[in-house]
Amino acid sequence: MAQSQPTSARDAVRNVVPDLIGYTEKWLFGEAWERPQLSKRDRSLIVVATLIALGREKQLVGHLERALQNGLSKTELSEVITHLAFYAGWPAAMTAALVAKDVFEKH
Repeated sequence: MAQSQPTSARDAVRNVVPDLIGYTEKWLFGEAWERPQLSKRDRSLIVVATLIALGREKQLVGHLERALQNGLSKTELSEVITHLAFYAGWPAAMTAALVAKDVFEKH
């Protein structure tokens, strides 16, 4: 089982909620992300869409980066944002677009 590398966000709160971070690394990124029924690419697509719809822009940063690493293109992620404008709302899509702009400029 491959665990994800710790992130600065996780490291920032590790001392505050050590069990939450432990569960995140062991169960979420260790167990759930490693299940073979969906590819990591598909899981990234699902998570990015969910975070956009829920307006979770802080978490969206890391998951957009992960999505690029997992094989999604900038064009595909742009299309997800555009498509979700009709389902999650224009403000959610515009917020996601601003987050994506910053992430894409770094890659």
